Amino acid sequence: MKESELETLKDAFYILDSVKSLLRDKNIAYGDSALNPIRLFSRADSIAALCVRIDDKLSRIKKLGVGEDAEDTIQDLIGYLVLLQVAKRKGGR
Repeated sequence: MKESELETLKDAFYILDSVKSLLRDKNIAYGDSALNPIRLFSRADSIAALCVRIDDKLSRIKKLGVGEDAEDTIQDLIGYLVLLQVAKRKGGR
């Protein structure tokens, strides 16, 4: 493997680790609300609710672009995409 390929992987793993930390921190702060919401106002299943959150993040990126102002939004988007995969794996309750 070339040095540049190793550097790319190193950077990707750093970002993935930060997304992992973000998901952990949000799960501690908000509980498992993405996959097990309290359903006080919405009766949508987890997959539908996550898709709405993903749409919101994409809309924000569309408005802000992908510059520095969008960094948190991009991290959130990656996190929601991971949670969507988890929800699909669990059957989407």
